[in-house]
Amino acid sequence: MNKDDFRKWSRRAADWGADYRETLGERPVRSRSAPGEVAAQIARTPPETPEQIDAIFADFERTIVPGMTHWQHPRFFAYFPANAAEISVIAEYLVTAMGAQCMLWQTSPAATELETVVLDWLRQALGLPEGFTGVIQDSASSATLAAVLTMRERALDWDGNRNGLSGHPAIRVYASNEVHSSIDRAIWISGIGSENLIRVPTSGPQRALDASALDSLIQQDKDAGHLPAGIIPCVGGTSVGGTDDIAAVCAVARKHGLYVHVDAAWAGSAMICPEYRHFWAGIEEADSIVFNPHKWLGASFDCSAHFLRDPDSLVKTLAIQPEFLKTHGKDHVINYSEWSIPLGRRFRALKIWFLIRAHGLEGLRSMIRNHVSWSEKLAQKVAAAPDFELVTNPMLSLFSFRYAPSGVTDLDDLNQRLVNTINDDGRIYLTQTRVDGKLVIRFQVGQFETSEQDVLFAYDVIRDCANSL
Repeated sequence: MNKDDFRKWSRRAADWGADYRETLGERPVRSRSAPGEVAAQIARTPPETPEQIDAIFADFERTIVPGMTHWQHPRFFAYFPANAAEISVIAEYLVTAMGAQCMLWQTSPAATELETVVLDWLRQALGLPEGFTGVIQDSASSATLAAVLTMRERALDWDGNRNGLSGHPAIRVYASNEVHSSIDRAIWISGIGSENLIRVPTSGPQRALDASALDSLIQQDKDAGHLPAGIIPCVGGTSVGGTDDIAAVCAVARKHGLYVHVDAAWAGSAMICPEYRHFWAGIEEADSIVFNPHKWLGASFDCSAHFLRDPDSLVKTLAIQPEFLKTHGKDHVINYSEWSIPLGRRFRALKIWFLIRAHGLEGLRSMIRNHVSWSEKLAQKVAAAPDFELVTNPMLSLFSFRYAPSGVTDLDDLNQRLVNTINDDGRIYLTQTRVDGKLVIRFQVGQFETSEQDVLFAYDVIRDCANSL
């Protein structure tokens, strides 16, 4: 590719992206590809000689795009959103064009210093007190793994990285069943082991872990010679929005000297709205917090904000400094690769900077408030509909429901067939989960450009598809 080609095809790609966004509403939300269908259209061996760019681009449009699920579709109501606001896409063009590897301050000073500033912007926006310091991780999974490693090392008096885990008591970490599966994976990868992730019972409409039971389980483990290390409460759990009492959890943690890492990957974005901060009352007592601007705030994936009361403990756990990674002659600089599991780091701060400046905090607050309001309206319609029942009330913009006509003996099968029918229909996209063993249907509003009309239209699709069964 020569320079003229680069300019031509960069413009073509940007135009394609703009056209794609304008026509998203005309496409089915979820890909209709059958397993193996895309692979069958791709050459089985790599080309030995260069191919024309126009042929490559044409194959992209003909083969790849039909096999994509459209996460920026305004009627994407499945999982949680992975938003990419248009201004964030523009910032990513610039990041990709520069192609910087921002692992150290010296490898791109602006990337490091902008990250420091925009994470403090986010800290202020969330209402977190001064003293919390932020770092951008690739995902909440990585942030949680870093937190689990830190709680492990603190509990072992920093001996785990040096001598391994053998010879030490079993390390215990505590969480409810409402937490994301990334917590399980962090426990596996850290070497703690799944049997040492202790599940705390939950209660109440928020499905919050029982602080009294948590206290008893920790004490039992101490008495048995185990080594409690940390607690991972959640705010807005992935399944149906389970939310723990952070103040109560932190009080138990202080009593036993344990580390608290709060997973607010989705719901944390809503805390830019002061009226929702009651959901994480007591957050100032946590040791670390993660939320994903790439979910609800509009920063394109990947972009996870990890806040810490004591970053020195994280750095002590993760930092390694061979000579070739040292920055000589520059004092008081931050090397964020020492705060992260990967050494390599993308310039993620730029899209947050562009995003907040282009929309303003009040613009982002309005979007989130609308999503919550529209979700509540839809939940009320579903609850009032014949043959439907609301299973969990809205937690912010997430609720669950169940199709339950009289005389049906296998409601789980019926509801799974309803989800499949809705998604095959293509007008909206939903997912299922289980609540107290029952299969239910999740609905969340969070796509950056969705409208009230899109949300209420979902009711018609759900009813149409239910009537077709």
